[in-house]
Amino acid sequence: MNGLNMPAGGEIAMRVTTTLADFPPAQWNTLAGAARNGTAPYNPFLSHAFLSALEDSGCATRKTGWLGQHLRLDAPDGTLLGAVPCYLKSHSQGEYVFDHGWADAFERAGGRYYPKLQVAVPFTPATGPRLLAREGASAEAVQFALAEGIKTLAEQLGVSSAHVTFATAQEAALLETAGFLHRTDQQFHFHNEGYGSYEDFLETLASRKRKALRKERRAALEGGIEIDHLTGSDLTEAVWDDFFAFYMDTGGRKWGRPYLTRTFFSLIGERMADDVLLVMARRNGRYIAGAINFIGSDTLFGRNWGCIEDHPFLHFEVCYHQAIDFAIARGLKIVEAGAQGEHKLARGYMPVTTHSAHHIGHPGLRRAVADYLERERHEVAEIGDYLSAHGPFRKSE
Repeated sequence: MNGLNMPAGGEIAMRVTTTLADFPPAQWNTLAGAARNGTAPYNPFLSHAFLSALEDSGCATRKTGWLGQHLRLDAPDGTLLGAVPCYLKSHSQGEYVFDHGWADAFERAGGRYYPKLQVAVPFTPATGPRLLAREGASAEAVQFALAEGIKTLAEQLGVSSAHVTFATAQEAALLETAGFLHRTDQQFHFHNEGYGSYEDFLETLASRKRKALRKERRAALEGGIEIDHLTGSDLTEAVWDDFFAFYMDTGGRKWGRPYLTRTFFSLIGERMADDVLLVMARRNGRYIAGAINFIGSDTLFGRNWGCIEDHPFLHFEVCYHQAIDFAIARGLKIVEAGAQGEHKLARGYMPVTTHSAHHIGHPGLRRAVADYLERERHEVAEIGDYLSAHGPFRKSE
């Protein structure tokens, strides 16, 4: 751990560390959103258990191009006031907010885009706090200090840029005030309007859409397929072996090299089993497909899916319909089903704007990116309005 040079003042200290291990779990989990017993909504991806599992399993390390540069803001007595999960990146893989075009243009013009700083939860396109303030602290003041710390770190390391991805809307506005460029994108989320059952949700849809989803769900389970929800002590090593086979098969075809290791799944099974939901499809006594979800205080976060047998509509059943079933049963308000995917609209997942913020040091690159982002924000808003107007729900009279 080394000091981060900040303007003189002496009241607080900003430092940077390369590993989550330098934060005791109990200390990290005093940050808003990082612990289930806090007052802020719990986001499992911000927990020490999840972030440290990524590092301890070899998924997010220097070797994979994710070198920790985590910021911490300490009071004079050593109390942790705030922190930022931050990484020095040598590529743009595993981020889901695409800047490959920026990198290509800058390097063709003679610049050096990599390395860069990335404030994110690796491999996880889920919105959540990124400028983490201690519960009970003056959150906005801490967040502004952390925003300035990100810029200072970028300048001291001599990197081209710093990127804060899948931030909250409040953080995006604060970062824009601090001089970052604001970018928007779109995901599709299910909103639980107090439904008592999946059938209650279906009753809010247009008749044709309602019939189509009932037919889809029946077809997905033909051939004797059954669905299990596994969490907590259900998550045995044998179950993780099955799921990892699904993950590797689909991940290998989709990305070429899957990001997560088998050890990662064992670690989250040890450290946060009650926050994990595996939806597993079983046929003839063996599991053939599954999806992993993480359970927050008010949100179910859908993540990876995989299968070793192809069955019509099974992906939709395991990833989207079963997630709605679980959220309704648990009284969760939202299902976030991962990045992109307009096919989710017909299944009750409506467009939601996501936010990121970008600090770019080179004046020419900054101007070009700022111009692009202004046009992109208008396009994202227009597409969102159009899709919202063409959702599956019954139109008001």
